[in-house]
Amino acid sequence: MKKLLKRLTPFAPDQSGAVSVLYELGGLIVICDAGGCTGNICGFDEPRWFTKKSAVFSAGLRDMDAILGRDDQLIAKLKSAVDQTDVAFTAMVGTPVPAVIATDFMALKRMAEKQTGLPAITMEAAGTHWYDEGEEDAYTKLFQTFAAEAFPVEADTLGVIGATPLEFSTIHAAGFLTEAIRSEEPHWKKILCYGMDTTLEDVRRASTAARNLVVAPAGLKAAKYLQKKFGTPYTVACPWIPEKLAGERTGLTGKKVLVVHQQVLANAVRDAIENPDSENRDVTVATWFMLKKEMARSGDFRLNGEESFAEAVARGQYDAIIADPFMKRLIPNFTGNYIPFPHFAVSGMLLD
Repeated sequence: MKKLLKRLTPFAPDQSGAVSVLYELGGLIVICDAGGCTGNICGFDEPRWFTKKSAVFSAGLRDMDAILGRDDQLIAKLKSAVDQTDVAFTAMVGTPVPAVIATDFMALKRMAEKQTGLPAITMEAAGTHWYDEGEEDAYTKLFQTFAAEAFPVEADTLGVIGATPLEFSTIHAAGFLTEAIRSEEPHWKKILCYGMDTTLEDVRRASTAARNLVVAPAGLKAAKYLQKKFGTPYTVACPWIPEKLAGERTGLTGKKVLVVHQQVLANAVRDAIENPDSENRDVTVATWFMLKKEMARSGDFRLNGEESFAEAVARGQYDAIIADPFMKRLIPNFTGNYIPFPHFAVSGMLLD
């Protein structure tokens, strides 16, 4: 029962993460559900739904469809939707229903490609994992499917993997990251934040990037795949943190600090606090989500329940906590400095 949330709002699940990666790439996305999961994704987990168009459909599974596994009806609906829209590929995303009945997604992929003549990708999301696992699967399958050809490397092109609103709590993440990267490394003339302000053609030409920058743990597997396939080197870092948060760091010198967010962004906040002019070297990173060993320091930890956060705070005796505002309700007796750091996948709160 560790994932039972009694005081926090439900976290974004894996199907929401998969859709977040694919949302802007011009595909037809089918959520294999009866309608509820699609409503949650479009109404709560995808803030771009109100500003950018995307072809996101529910499979509209009824009880007997699920029980009998009527894949032919699903593919017929998919074909009908493709005939009425201008899309470059199809994507089918799992939910608890197909997970329970063991839907054969590889069969669905073959059937979809045969009927529509378009490339298809499938993600076996189950709704029981967090959003970053869905993102990781979507990024990997996206590049495996479409980045098939090796184009000449362009020395001034940088690929960015891992930027989504769920990770950065803003629909302007691509712009903020691009501006921050160019301010530090102006030689990058072309910066591609895959899945945000980019196209499927950018994904197809991923081999042109001279380097990839991983800005969230969910992008690491895809970066390793591109390195193996094309030899593209990658680094893990986040050159941007919210401006308001950057202003708070000056008051943390000499303090014991806990930063809670997605791991790469939390590491970036730690680096900002521990700048060369700072005396503070006692900053710990924690996350509810992926904690990659190669990105972690000794003492960093993953939260596995509401009680674990309260216990960690009591044990760590922190002077300051930088975390989503909703998490403050878990530690009513904390008397230190609590600095709000919204994480959209946790609370649905945006920075802007």
